[in-house]
Amino acid sequence: MSARRMALVQPATFELSKKAIKEIDGWVKKYPADRQRSALIPALWIAQKDADGWLPEPAMRAVADKLGMAYIRVYEVATFYTMFNLAPVGEHFVQLCGTTPCWLRGADNLKDVCRDKIGPQNTINGKLSWLEVECLGACANAPMVQISNADGDHYYEDLTADTFEALLDDLAAGKTPKAGPRVDRFGSEPEGGALALVDDTVHKQLCNVKKLPNADKKASVNYYEWDPKDRRATRGGWVDPKSKASRDPKKRPDNYGKDLTAGIIEDEPKKARPARSRMPIDEKPKVLYTDGPTDGKPDDLKKIKGVGPKFEGDLNAAGIYYYRQIGAWKAADIKTVEAEALSRFPGRIKRDEWVKQAKALAKTAAKKDKS
Repeated sequence: MSARRMALVQPATFELSKKAIKEIDGWVKKYPADRQRSALIPALWIAQKDADGWLPEPAMRAVADKLGMAYIRVYEVATFYTMFNLAPVGEHFVQLCGTTPCWLRGADNLKDVCRDKIGPQNTINGKLSWLEVECLGACANAPMVQISNADGDHYYEDLTADTFEALLDDLAAGKTPKAGPRVDRFGSEPEGGALALVDDTVHKQLCNVKKLPNADKKASVNYYEWDPKDRRATRGGWVDPKSKASRDPKKRPDNYGKDLTAGIIEDEPKKARPARSRMPIDEKPKVLYTDGPTDGKPDDLKKIKGVGPKFEGDLNAAGIYYYRQIGAWKAADIKTVEAEALSRFPGRIKRDEWVKQAKALAKTAAKKDKS
């Protein structure tokens, strides 16, 4: 991206109009009291409109003072975004899209018109100035321009060299040409107008569908099925999908958010979601065993990735013998163990996920004991 610098010639002072201040205050109110800087971009845009289409340096300082910001922060934003003009522009500022779709449809011809009628880019000729810009998002109606003036920022689309030249002549003469496509269409419809969905025939046909085409004979249209995310939701508690159901729309109330896979739930009592499986430990494990491995044969701690014979010896010496001990560690326990046994290797437990591994090993060991 090329460097963007402020104009060398700047006005001595600038003062925001009452209208601009009111508009900026409206944006500031949209944010918390200590986050009013979030309104910077719309505030700069308002200030640009207030300064005849460009942002002089005093206007940036006025916005910074209004929002309680350092001047450099405002300069950084204004010089980064190309929507802000750092030098004066014409009363009618023509932004000509030269990106691929417009280029393929004749944007080069529009550039020639700009050079002939106005001059080089960033040159003000009477009421007009122009600049080539990147995509403005009206590719279906290429080629196009955006013209900014006191009335707003309007798109003029489906242009040819002749229609564009006539458009510039009207603006220079003080006329207000109508914005939008220059061919017979509304928005981005096909040229000549809409060709599909021009009446409610399709809508009526869909409303009368009772069976889906090429579907099983038992299949029918369910007009009341929610989005899959809603069907898995638990607003009304967990719903057993095997429960009996009815397709009667009159019985639809109070079913929002429930599982409608089998239809609409009838008088389904609210159930709790099935209990989550937990590590099979009869009682809360001890963090440290001060009298040795008193709860049976010690586990082979070397099965935990990152624990070798040396670490296992250090852990045993500190009173740690079982997977279930490590699997139950919290942040405070880890801190204690690192201070007691692993003072030379802080962070090793979390990095190698000892707790996660130990939980899995404890669960496997518990299953073997039961079998």
